[in-house]
Amino acid sequence: MAEGYRIDDNKTPNENSNESRRDSSYLSLRNAEDLSNWTHYPHTDEASMDLSYLNLDGMTLHHNLELMKPVEDSNNQQKKDVQFLFLQHNRLDFIPANINKFRSLKHIDLSNNFLSEINEAIFELKQLNILIVRNNLLGDFSLPKKLGTLEHLQELNLSGNLFRTIPPEIVDLSNLKSLHMGGNQLEELPRDIWKLEKLEVLYLGGNHLRDIPAEMGRLHQLRSLILCENQLQSLPSSISHLRRLRSLSLHKNQLTTLPPEIVTLKGLVELSLRDNPLVVRFVQDMTYDPPSLRELAARTIKLFRIPYKKRDLPPGLIDYLNCACRCVNPKCRGVYFDVRVEHIKFVDFCGKYRIPLLQYLCSPRCSDISSASHSDVTSSDDDSDVPHSRLRRVLLG
Repeated sequence: MAEGYRIDDNKTPNENSNESRRDSSYLSLRNAEDLSNWTHYPHTDEASMDLSYLNLDGMTLHHNLELMKPVEDSNNQQKKDVQFLFLQHNRLDFIPANINKFRSLKHIDLSNNFLSEINEAIFELKQLNILIVRNNLLGDFSLPKKLGTLEHLQELNLSGNLFRTIPPEIVDLSNLKSLHMGGNQLEELPRDIWKLEKLEVLYLGGNHLRDIPAEMGRLHQLRSLILCENQLQSLPSSISHLRRLRSLSLHKNQLTTLPPEIVTLKGLVELSLRDNPLVVRFVQDMTYDPPSLRELAARTIKLFRIPYKKRDLPPGLIDYLNCACRCVNPKCRGVYFDVRVEHIKFVDFCGKYRIPLLQYLCSPRCSDISSASHSDVTSSDDDSDVPHSRLRRVLLG
């Protein structure tokens, strides 16, 4: 028996929809109704159809769409076209070609289905603005080549799928403003990602990314960048070019330091760094392996400027002495060779809080000298009086 669509007259528009659907009409699937009798909710500017949670597969949806007829009001005038279509939480294994009858569709949600590809029927939806296909079975070759022809598409959500990289079809979406690809299997990002020049939101959390291409710094409209729960060990200095960035999420990575240029992001108001080695090393006690006898002797020669000639020492020791690194603490005259102490220095950031940057000292005692002499250095180098609330916001997110 054909399934039909009608309004539940006992509910208001807001009660018919979990999210109000922007006060749009709400259509619920009922049994034993003729398809030609379904109507739009009155007094609305936009029409929507909700076919979610109905256990529909691709063929069932195709059959229902074939039976559907244009709806006319009491004056024999056709009702407004559907602009919002909700098909999430079904059993769809393909998108029926006759979905193109919704020529005015702006928003379609296909989340939580079994889609392994997006077919070319989507190209007929020229007004499509938002496409949500979360939690399906899409991979690197699941998108149609002509996806870039959707000139009005501004939001694309492909989170919870099987992508290993961002396909070139997505990079061709020149008007895209929001891209969500969290919870995939991304291992790398394309270097031509800069072509998404209108992008404002980029969500890449929960993937397997180890590095970020420097070209990311060319996304000048970006306001929110989510890179949490990856395997990042560093960030490119070009991230400082994202002058409009307001939120940067980096928690649960493998970051050991941040590029110093990050302090130039004056508009940044949210920064999450928790659960990174950089933070763990600050919060926990530092471990320090004592230097070898050879290093202690070499440090003594350098510190007290003991004179020696090439004939006095083997060539290997001469080379070793020449590779000495100066301690960065301005109050210390020491050097180090193989053994060093990783020390976190807090740098003023946007006048709101301080961020930790990694530097190397010659010994743990050297860090005590640095903090004890805070009155002799600028506030940007002082890490002894950082407000706890600011530290918590940066370190713990």
